[in-house]
Amino acid sequence: MASTPQAALQELNQKTRAISMLGSCASLLGWDERTYMPPGGVNHRAEQMAMIAGMTHEKMVEPRIGELLNIVSNSDLMNGGSTDAAVIVREVGRSFERATKLPQALVEELTRTSSLAQNAWEEARAKKDFKIFKPWLAKMIDLKKQEAEAVGYKDDPYDALLDDFEPGATVKDIEKTLTGLRAELVKMLDKIKGSSRRPKGDIMKRRYPREAQEKFGREAADRIGFDFKRGRLDVTVHPFCTGIGPGDTRLTTRYDEHDFNNAFFGTMHEAGHGIYDQGLPESHFGTPLGDAISLGIHESQSRMWENQVGRSKSFWKYFYPKAQQTFPEALGDVTLDEFYFAANDVKPSFIRTESDEGTYNLHILIRFELERAFFAGQLQVDDVPEAWKKKYQDYLGITPPDDSIGCMQDVHWSAGLIGYFPTYSLGNLYSAQFFAQAKKDLGDLDADFAKGEFSRLKKWLNDNIHAHGRRYLATDLVKKVTGKPLSHDALMTYMNAKFGELYGF
Repeated sequence: MASTPQAALQELNQKTRAISMLGSCASLLGWDERTYMPPGGVNHRAEQMAMIAGMTHEKMVEPRIGELLNIVSNSDLMNGGSTDAAVIVREVGRSFERATKLPQALVEELTRTSSLAQNAWEEARAKKDFKIFKPWLAKMIDLKKQEAEAVGYKDDPYDALLDDFEPGATVKDIEKTLTGLRAELVKMLDKIKGSSRRPKGDIMKRRYPREAQEKFGREAADRIGFDFKRGRLDVTVHPFCTGIGPGDTRLTTRYDEHDFNNAFFGTMHEAGHGIYDQGLPESHFGTPLGDAISLGIHESQSRMWENQVGRSKSFWKYFYPKAQQTFPEALGDVTLDEFYFAANDVKPSFIRTESDEGTYNLHILIRFELERAFFAGQLQVDDVPEAWKKKYQDYLGITPPDDSIGCMQDVHWSAGLIGYFPTYSLGNLYSAQFFAQAKKDLGDLDADFAKGEFSRLKKWLNDNIHAHGRRYLATDLVKKVTGKPLSHDALMTYMNAKFGELYGF
């Protein structure tokens, strides 16, 4: 038993590290399930995942954790809330409070259903048959409603789920942010629609052999700073990154020989997540000081490397000659300017993960509104395919021809990640604001990129974002780093400048 506040803090850290080790095991099983596990193993894997979730929950709700939090929080270790101990108490206390409200049976059933639903989703997506996925989606929505009620909320049940991914965020905040962003996006997209300039549309759809794509993508990920001695890249149905633990970060992507953007920018995106995970302080593994701040901040890192870096002209000044050598048949007659314009083509598309920077946030707005409708009782599962098509027609002027590239394109609903989608748009906003500050602090980053040098930006991110773990809330971190609260100003300034040059407005 802890006899002093310092001893209580050490015991608390031991307990949270044990919880994180279980989480690490679950992450590895989840990665294997989405990459190499044979289809016949899905039912057994679901039971494995449910068991680990139950064990993790048992450890998280131990009364002793509450006792230790109380000892430390009422000691001099807090020092006004600015110390490591204060961060640990704040963040562990938040997790403890949420966990104690959730019945273990619900936690286990959510995890079990996630494994089974993801398998059904893969089958339904491949067969373009929503009926296969429908009962699993209905069950997952019901379970997530139970979670929201158990956790509790002030104004909106969706807040209870959103808070799990972006601590402190609310529907009211997100609506205000996305509404303001949408208004500015519409103005910009109208200018692009009115432009007579268009890139050569076939460039990215030419044949890019899979093996060559994999080699080129790995080289780019390595060059920007993802450490393959502490990570790997594999293939899956829906790309993701998972941090197993110190020294082990797994990236995944998918390949289409007639779509360069799919794998390449997907790999850059996941490598951005991986660089964040690899930049977290290893000595603090298992405590909040060794964990990512929020999904919005995590997405800021992936979107920055994918877009502000990977889709920049300076990036391709270095990589395009290599691309021409790697894909001579596809790119032999294409100039750098033509390729750069094609890589930044802005036009309505069906697939979120393959969409351009200009329309991407409209994809997020659609998902956010549909998820809200689930919890407001305004949308039933039977009506999802048609509701999805209507939203795409209203927001992007296109109608998905089938559900595999419509309402079944994302893994999130099958995985129980309801409340996750808004963090992508938050990530875009954070990334632009962080990147603008990095350029202000570091000077000419474009000159670096044109030489294949990305270490200064990576170090800036390591020092200003990754090294803090969860010391700051996301809203506080952006103020600390940039001196301003989060807004859409930096993102729209960046996009208007970029697309204004390309489309002539």
